[in-house]
Amino acid sequence: MSTTTTRGLARPAPAKSSGTRPRRGLRGNSTFNFWLFTGPFLIGLLIFVYVPIGWSIWLSFFEARFTVTPDKFIGFDNYRQMLGNGNFTGSLLTFTVFAAIIVPTTWALSLGLALMVNRLRFMRAFFRSVFFLPTACSYVAASLIWKMSIFNGVRFGLANTVLGWFGVENIAWLANPDPPWYWLVIVTARLWLQSGFYMILFLAALQNIPDELYEAAAIDGAKPGWQTFRYITLPQLRATSTAVILLLLIAAYQAFDEFFNLLSKTTWGRPPLVELYYTALGDSQDYGAGSAGAVILTLLICAVTLLQGKIMGFGRGDESK
Repeated sequence: MSTTTTRGLARPAPAKSSGTRPRRGLRGNSTFNFWLFTGPFLIGLLIFVYVPIGWSIWLSFFEARFTVTPDKFIGFDNYRQMLGNGNFTGSLLTFTVFAAIIVPTTWALSLGLALMVNRLRFMRAFFRSVFFLPTACSYVAASLIWKMSIFNGVRFGLANTVLGWFGVENIAWLANPDPPWYWLVIVTARLWLQSGFYMILFLAALQNIPDELYEAAAIDGAKPGWQTFRYITLPQLRATSTAVILLLLIAAYQAFDEFFNLLSKTTWGRPPLVELYYTALGDSQDYGAGSAGAVILTLLICAVTLLQGKIMGFGRGDESK
């Protein structure tokens, strides 16, 4: 290696540039990597989500019976037909009842489970997994278990067997709407299926609450229990509670599997998606009217979601700042 002398000190000569450009592999091309990993997902999203949505909106303005390629434009007649259909509007009322029951009960149950698991000092991971495990179960499988094993309406069913111990006659849980025992079957099935998922959300939020807040509350004289929960824990869970309620409302609007499998042969107790299923895929196969009903339902979900978010302040910054 050649050296240069500066004031009697030998220093190595600077290395000569090779004149070749550094090779750029996959690690150096961030744009290519982005499209490589997100491209298949975006293509699938476009083909299986956005194209069907656009096609459904387009069909809603045409007379589309027994065909998905209509040529007769009828404007808003399909929308007027669906809004004047008593079965469809009745299904919206069914959703209202279902949402009024399932949203607060799921919120309270998932929050209670999260508080209980968060206070455990041993086997926390075990109980967290046990409560979350039903989330992986199929809604169809759970509905059939509820219908055929637990609430099957005969004396061999689990529910009627337990009631028989106390002298209660057999109850036809899903046979008739008066009294509406079918709500107990549907609500308990969905509670079992989805409470574990929202418990995980609340549990993550609880673990992010600083311990200093509870220490300061104890110094100020707050009693552990209800006072601490009301003035410390619950306000800190505001953002998570809002998100959970919004997700529950949307999920309630989209209820299909348990209603269809539990009440498939009935004309009562149908939510909007089940009614649209029979409209579009029933004997008439009116895809235009079914698409119009789907658009109405989507707009209703958006309106309720925005209203709920506005009431609960979803997206607002921390007021304490």
